[in-house]
Amino acid sequence: MKITGKEVAYVAHLARLALSDEEIEQFTGQLDAILAYVDKLNELDTEDVEPTAHVIPMGNVVREDAVDTGLPIEEVLANAPGTQDRFFRVPRII
Repeated sequence: MKITGKEVAYVAHLARLALSDEEIEQFTGQLDAILAYVDKLNELDTEDVEPTAHVIPMGNVVREDAVDTGLPIEEVLANAPGTQDRFFRVPRII
């Protein structure tokens, strides 16, 4: 696939990038090389390859949900910088 300087300038415009003519020429060569390398993937035979989300098999690593009693309110509030009754006291922000 051959990319042109006009296409690089168009993409730069969409990205709100101001590129000089030298930069457009430089990026044209670089992007063309990248796209040529990626185009090699089309040569691979993937007919019998099953689509996957990961290269290696993965299992669920999340533990089961379990109901727990939690901490007592006094213990939770013990480290708070400020409390009022059974609540955290925070500075007013309005």
